[in-house]
Amino acid sequence: MSAREPLPEAQLEDHGLLRFLACGSVDDGKSTLIGRLLYDSKSILADALATIERTSRKRGLEAADLSLLTDGLQAEREQGITIDVAYRYFSTGTRKYIIADAPGHEQYTRNMVTAASTADLAIILVDARKGVLTQTRRHSYIAHLVGIPHLVVAVNKMDLVGYSQEIFNRISQDYLQFAATLGIRDVRFIPLSALGGDMVVARGDRLGWYGGPTLMELLESAPDAHSEATAPFRFPVQYVCRPRTAEHHDYRGYMGRIESGEIAIGDEVQVLPSGRTTRVRDIRLLDRSLPLAGNERSVTLLLADEVDISRGDMIVSPREAPRVTRQIEAMVCWLAEAPLAPGRKYVLRHTTRETKALVAAIEFRQDINELKRVAGGRLEMNDIGSVTFKLAQPLFVDPYRRNRATGAFILIDEATNNTVGAGMIV
Repeated sequence: MSAREPLPEAQLEDHGLLRFLACGSVDDGKSTLIGRLLYDSKSILADALATIERTSRKRGLEAADLSLLTDGLQAEREQGITIDVAYRYFSTGTRKYIIADAPGHEQYTRNMVTAASTADLAIILVDARKGVLTQTRRHSYIAHLVGIPHLVVAVNKMDLVGYSQEIFNRISQDYLQFAATLGIRDVRFIPLSALGGDMVVARGDRLGWYGGPTLMELLESAPDAHSEATAPFRFPVQYVCRPRTAEHHDYRGYMGRIESGEIAIGDEVQVLPSGRTTRVRDIRLLDRSLPLAGNERSVTLLLADEVDISRGDMIVSPREAPRVTRQIEAMVCWLAEAPLAPGRKYVLRHTTRETKALVAAIEFRQDINELKRVAGGRLEMNDIGSVTFKLAQPLFVDPYRRNRATGAFILIDEATNNTVGAGMIV
């Protein structure tokens, strides 16, 4: 090798970003598991670890309480539970992660729905001493409802049952029987001890009968579950850019984020709700032009023809256009203390578009505990049910199962401006 040649760099395969959720019943060890992941993967800064160690010593603990890494609210630390959704970010040599630690209490189900809505994978913790509980079924149902395709059932606290293979196998079979009733197909099972670290990052030496991957190995190899890259092109318009300068006298750019699919210069597109078709003249990112842009990229589109477009309109693929409708049926998670009842009116926000929405009917409420539907009635806080809305303005929608971005919406109370519901279009 000559002196002028650069030294070769080690190339690691980049597995991309993985958003995952940790959920389960109260005291199953979710926060401790996430703390163990961060600690054993060397993703904790020295000052943060020192703070956790000081707090742990004040509580009379000999070892650092790793759950404190995610239980950030004062009320959470005082009660020893998770109340709000805690997000943590870390990376390894091959992947970046966003972790959501969801609360286990039934009264915070709405927080769990929020966390699950963007997750690619869900870790559902089960206490080895207790087995599959009602809240286990509840969180599994919600994870399945919001379209998380990959579930990992982590049977935690194996150290408290003598690392019993028999208990692990029994819990796995119980969960599989329940999962079959929901149509859940992709489930992996891992025995572990978040407190001791067995099968989290390192294998440990007390679960030798388990031959599968550790939790970290499974996360490192999990597929990127988002399908938006191959879904039809969807570009909700956020802003119309019209610079008032002599240099850009005829400039008209449409700014927004590509929610799914991809677009290239010269591609034919359709503008909704007008239905006009045209072609993409340019794709701008800051001061440069891109020949191609894909999902989750925020860009400015310039079109070949002058088309009347404003915020809330959508630029789409004309061959695979979304449904344009003034009535939708959706599964709604109700977030507010005041119940949802037929005849109520709300502001419905879908992508960048807002419209008035009338609750036309509540078809049923889902009893998650019994896995059955209860006809009619109303939705109380944390309830999930099927609701039909009539809309003042048309929306451009896809089923949530096909496209999370164009299949989801939120409901806003006009009087308080609070977000009171989250919906998934069927």
